[in-house]
Amino acid sequence: MATVQVALWVVVVLVALAIAFDFMNGFHDAANSIATVVSTGVLKPGQAVLFAAFFNLIAIFVFHLSVAATVGKGIAHANVIDVHVVFGALIGAISWNLVTWYYGIPSSSSHALIGGIVGAVMAKTGTSGLVGAGIWKTVAFIFVSPLLGFLLGSLMMVAVAWIFRRATPSRVDRWFRRLQLVSAGAYSLGHGGNDAQKTIGIIWMLLLATGYASAADTSPPTWVVVCCYTAIALGTMFGGWRIVRTMGQKITKLKPVGGFCAETGGALTLFLATALGIPVSTTHTITGAIVGVGSVQRASAVRWGVAGNIVWAWIFTIPAAAFVAAIAYWLSMQLF
Repeated sequence: MATVQVALWVVVVLVALAIAFDFMNGFHDAANSIATVVSTGVLKPGQAVLFAAFFNLIAIFVFHLSVAATVGKGIAHANVIDVHVVFGALIGAISWNLVTWYYGIPSSSSHALIGGIVGAVMAKTGTSGLVGAGIWKTVAFIFVSPLLGFLLGSLMMVAVAWIFRRATPSRVDRWFRRLQLVSAGAYSLGHGGNDAQKTIGIIWMLLLATGYASAADTSPPTWVVVCCYTAIALGTMFGGWRIVRTMGQKITKLKPVGGFCAETGGALTLFLATALGIPVSTTHTITGAIVGVGSVQRASAVRWGVAGNIVWAWIFTIPAAAFVAAIAYWLSMQLF
């Protein structure tokens, strides 16, 4: 009986830590869904975070839990998951998020979590505990999602420029100030749908490993789903303002028409990835779309040095989070 009580206490603490990560995910990645709409002046910051948080939350009714299934069962083999692995994964992801938030670097909370899982599992069993197919699919989309965002964002910009070629600039601006509300809502919907499911997946992984959920279950408990979507929405409401400026103005100067094209291209990429059950980075996706929009105007419109620094952060995310997670795994073995 005492063992069950201790195990339950540990599980409760880890679930709380996972919810904290989910909140931080929304906080850290708020810039992805609101930077363009704030920078173009369509919404004030306070309005934008409430707007984005609302769509983060209602994503619970829109998307199937395919991404949660990938994270919960498709990154590491079930027999190697324990409380120490989950603790290490979460500490690795949270640590990297804090560092990148402090320095205003738009990195990926998603890949920080995947890196955390990989690092903690490797500290326990080496590469034999990892599911290669799930990891390679995730790694592939580190490159695919920004490229697809770039392609869709630039194609949207070309199409809009052709359709509105005879319209006056003031009319175009007036139309796209309204339309950008639609695109920002769609992007926030995709953000909530893909990112909240990553935390659902790791809590599900924890519950399966500790016997508080059955391997026969085809979906995680409802309370987990509700808690995670609520946490990411609340995180978005509080917003990561250090990153908003980088995403909204430092990469390229955006007007409402550019913001609409970037958000629409990014949203389409997120919808596709979520439908396929692939945990992608909303940061990578919207950055690619913003660069695509800027490059259509002219190559010099993009500050390639800033974009290059962001790419370096992407490259280091998984190994950095994995390294911290491996240390955290070892520490947890000494603590409990």
